[in-house]
Amino acid sequence: MKKFCAFLRGVNVKGTNMKMADVCKVFSDAGVENVSSVLASGNILFQSDKNAAELKKILEKAMSDHFSYDAFLFIKNEEEIRDIFKNNPFPVTENYHSYVFLGSEKVEKTLLEEFEKATKEEGEKGKIVNEIFYWQVPKGQTLDSTFGKILGKKSLKDKITSRNINTFEKIIKKL
Repeated sequence: MKKFCAFLRGVNVKGTNMKMADVCKVFSDAGVENVSSVLASGNILFQSDKNAAELKKILEKAMSDHFSYDAFLFIKNEEEIRDIFKNNPFPVTENYHSYVFLGSEKVEKTLLEEFEKATKEEGEKGKIVNEIFYWQVPKGQTLDSTFGKILGKKSLKDKITSRNINTFEKIIKKL
């Protein structure tokens, strides 16, 4: 059995509230094993013999049916999660947040184009490494930066989710 993490989009923000214990039960009922959560932002660890594409279909349907909302999730296996964390191109800096964007195929190119068009805060950076878009922004500017506002576009709703790099560190510790 492989270890995976499902990264749910839009959980516990803008009125889509759910308890992680309930989410874990939905995952277990959908047939995956050893289910647990990391933080309340929709990071669900589990094990399965199925591949990520099959799991995405099964788990999105289970979540949508149970919680009556359009569930979007992105699934990465343990090796991918470790690589994403290891490949962060930005050094940990006290006054900056670093984010990782997970999404549908080629969305990282769309994110980079949007980032390049956006007005930048001092020290704000964006970069693609191995088809993953990384973003570093001064603390306190995440939602106020031009790029941060772009991320709320409806056209990106089902295509991306983001996590602070610190979340990846916490996930790795629980894998």
